[in-house]
Amino acid sequence: MRTLVEQSGMPDAPYRVALVLSDKPDAPGLTIARDLGIATRAIAAVKAIGTIGASEANEAASPMTPAAREAYDERLAAAIDAHAPSLIVLAGFMRILSAKFVERYAGRILNIHPSLLPKYPGLHTHRKALAARDAEHGATVHFVTAELDGGPPVIQARVPVKRDDDEAALAERVQAVEHRIYPMAVRWFCEGRLRCEGRHAWFDGRRLETPVMYEDPAPARSQ
Repeated sequence: MRTLVEQSGMPDAPYRVALVLSDKPDAPGLTIARDLGIATRAIAAVKAIGTIGASEANEAASPMTPAAREAYDERLAAAIDAHAPSLIVLAGFMRILSAKFVERYAGRILNIHPSLLPKYPGLHTHRKALAARDAEHGATVHFVTAELDGGPPVIQARVPVKRDDDEAALAERVQAVEHRIYPMAVRWFCEGRLRCEGRHAWFDGRRLETPVMYEDPAPARSQ
């Protein structure tokens, strides 16, 4: 989120961030956004058992009733629509969005997931990559559909899995490339180069059969 906000202030940025919204009133990202001069809003969700806050993990443990979920989605949509955004960008927003909500903003929601989708949708991706002894891991930017982490992929970045990696070390390496590819995808969308149509991502007028693969720029040679 910080990276996206900071890059929106660049002279050639094709977008501006209108609002940072969280389902957790104490989310550190809200403080960061306010410090960067961005409007913020928190919309907490009350669960069936009365707990407040949300994540993919605790939704499974204490799911909302259908009526509560619909009411929450309406509050969320009202806050979003007040700013009439061209694009909704999920950055650490762990709530599972309902099919009705996703359909309302079809083709206008991007997410980033810490794996090389379709490998390892859901949680604990770094743990799964280490357990499988994968040689490489990475991140994927994709359009959001009702299928969890199943929307059309846009761009991926790979990182090596090292022999002495633990989850924290691998997560740090993945996060570094996330900060590079997410602003790229947002820029492409806002420049009109990227769109979602017919359950496929389209880039520069071409349907993406496979996601764009990010290549790390070569390091500058020493003089």
